[in-house]
Amino acid sequence: MTTPLVQARGLTKRFGDFTAVDAVDFDIQEGEAFGFLGPNGAGKTSTMKMITTVSPITEGKLSVFGVDPMTNGRAIRQRIGVVPQEDNLDLELTVSENLYIYGRYHDMRKADINTRIEELLDFAQLSERKDSQVEPLSGGMKRRLTIARALINDPDLIILDEPTTGLDPQARHLLWDRLYRLKREGATLIITTHYMDEAEQLCDRLVVMDQGKIVAEGSPRQLIQRYAPREVVELRFSDGDKDEAVLKMDGLASRSEVLADRILLYTDDAEDTQTGLHSRGINPEQVLVRRSTLEDVFLRLTGRGLID
Repeated sequence: MTTPLVQARGLTKRFGDFTAVDAVDFDIQEGEAFGFLGPNGAGKTSTMKMITTVSPITEGKLSVFGVDPMTNGRAIRQRIGVVPQEDNLDLELTVSENLYIYGRYHDMRKADINTRIEELLDFAQLSERKDSQVEPLSGGMKRRLTIARALINDPDLIILDEPTTGLDPQARHLLWDRLYRLKREGATLIITTHYMDEAEQLCDRLVVMDQGKIVAEGSPRQLIQRYAPREVVELRFSDGDKDEAVLKMDGLASRSEVLADRILLYTDDAEDTQTGLHSRGINPEQVLVRRSTLEDVFLRLTGRGLID
């Protein structure tokens, strides 16, 4: 195993009496897409800020590219690209001008910047908007431009904080395609997200964070196999019927979760579970059978959903 690109041991971040990141350990290898999955406030963004050297470490050890962010911040920043949670584009400049300015921040030569701009506009599907003002662009276009800007210096590590928050499904899937291309080309990605489908689509490995701690680690498939049965039967009931149904379900599935709007039954045989419901006189208003997801893993580990 090669030396990790990023390595943390006992990494801790406190703000006064509040511990945002609580003694976490993780390794991120070159060329992998590594995810931090968890609800808002889990400590994901605080961890990213320490990796990108914009927030000092309270305790523990952290190395990026084999060096200490506390003493080598400038050298690290020259080798990373950061996509923040909120777009911070210059709305009064054109699409290409936003990219050009960031190239100059990295002390790139003008000719190299212009060549790189053409490559990135093609990558982001924004070539036809090269001379357009940023302000009237759609949310998806602005997000793709923010990602293109983070790539201007051909970084060795790309950090994306909640990359698709606020986008419609079509824009999300287009952005996933762009990120998947980067992954296929060998880029090292760190992605924070509270969308479980996003983590399943993009991440080779991930950690699940909750209340500043890492509560599980592995590939999406490993985590689902480890913490959730193969199938989930979702049941919805009319008003007043749910409580009575819960009493009749004891022992019907390997595990159940009673949520505000539905009941989840975790099982390796959904058909057999539905037969059991019928035999006990349980008649839901709606039944949905699906495969287990990372959200089910999170419910198992923390007792609540990913999106709080």
